[in-house]
Amino acid sequence: MSKSEYLKLADAIAAEIADGTFKPGDRLPPQRNFAYDRKIAVSTAGRVYAELLRRGLVVGEVGRGTFISGDARRGVAAPSEPRGIRIDFEFNYQILPDQTALIAKSLDGLEKPAALDAALRQATSVGTPAIRSVAAAYLSQGAWSPAPEQIVFTGNGRQSIAAALAAVVPTGGRCGVEALTYPFIKGIAARLGIALVPLAMDDGGVRPDSVQKAHRDAHLAAIYIQPVIQNPLGMTMNGARRADLVHVVEKLHLPILEDNVYGFLDNEPPLAALAPDSCIVIDSLSKKAAPGLTLGFIVTPHRLRESVMASVRSGGWTASGFAFAAAQRMIEDGTVTELARLKRLDARARQKLAADRLSGFDIQANEKCYHLWLTLPAHWRSQTFVAAAARRDIALTPSTTFAVSPGHAPNAVRLALAAPTMEQLDTGLRTIAGMLAAKEHDFESTE
Repeated sequence: MSKSEYLKLADAIAAEIADGTFKPGDRLPPQRNFAYDRKIAVSTAGRVYAELLRRGLVVGEVGRGTFISGDARRGVAAPSEPRGIRIDFEFNYQILPDQTALIAKSLDGLEKPAALDAALRQATSVGTPAIRSVAAAYLSQGAWSPAPEQIVFTGNGRQSIAAALAAVVPTGGRCGVEALTYPFIKGIAARLGIALVPLAMDDGGVRPDSVQKAHRDAHLAAIYIQPVIQNPLGMTMNGARRADLVHVVEKLHLPILEDNVYGFLDNEPPLAALAPDSCIVIDSLSKKAAPGLTLGFIVTPHRLRESVMASVRSGGWTASGFAFAAAQRMIEDGTVTELARLKRLDARARQKLAADRLSGFDIQANEKCYHLWLTLPAHWRSQTFVAAAARRDIALTPSTTFAVSPGHAPNAVRLALAAPTMEQLDTGLRTIAGMLAAKEHDFESTE
């Protein structure tokens, strides 16, 4: 079969998805059966399924088969923007009851002409000496104390990831990432022309031997990992694993892009405390403060600082002067520290409620963080479960969103616990528990 013919067959399946013949959660036949029904070679059927995977129209679940994606109509792998759904377990930004008042008090006076004039001036990738010193002191954690001259700023955390990735991985290069990882890294890498290579994980996080194997097979330029409160699994890497991983990456001369955005919820310092010359630490303000207050931080080894600064400038990722002014005030007067303290308490309360409501089900959780990983019972598929929850006005994120290899996602979902009120959280968790206990076909019969 020619290339145009297998694409026509993929187009035909896509059309059946679009017109509703196939619905989210429907299972496609095994490739061998598909080939027999369509009177084509098995290898051609494989190309058709690969094309459907590439378009985001189907997903693969380990040991279960190929299913129509719940995101098929959107055609994207990353989460959507917030959709106004009643109980949002998809987006992980917490807004505490008193945080707006705390922020307003901190920013009082910033609207006055003298302060505003300074805040509205053009900013640079390194800000001012004052904001660098304030940021360095605030980001210090345990044995890790970055120097002010190591810090580069961007508009937000995602821009920090993009700038750091572009600085150390050339176009066409490869970056190792956790097999289940922060989903927006996939889109960032695709736009930069960078291939992501999945790194095997266990209960301790990324396995050092998987980094060695990936580098041997694919010649990595860097790795991107989340050692503290990993998203989506919530794990924090222990000391022994940290030491083993650092030993391997330093031996291979690989830079580590270390995403520490959730680090404020834990006391563990970044890997940079062990390997200051190998780690680029990425952080941001929005999780600590509020989603509308964005400022990204990149703490870079001295040898990479100029490359990272150039990357920020060329990408158009420089933060605004107003963001610098707001961040400086909120860090200096302790507002960000107080918000982080309150969010630590809030996260623990939410995890306690989730553990109680989902008792008896297969969850992977960290009492310190705002999300948990729910492995579904055998009678549910992740895409179907997400679709069924949406009909109950509950937004969840399927495992496929986090999987680097699109055909190898576990049968699971992530629950982000930060956004709902406590009352909504309780209601949503009770509903999910009821769904988990029901057989899929029994639950659907109640629609």
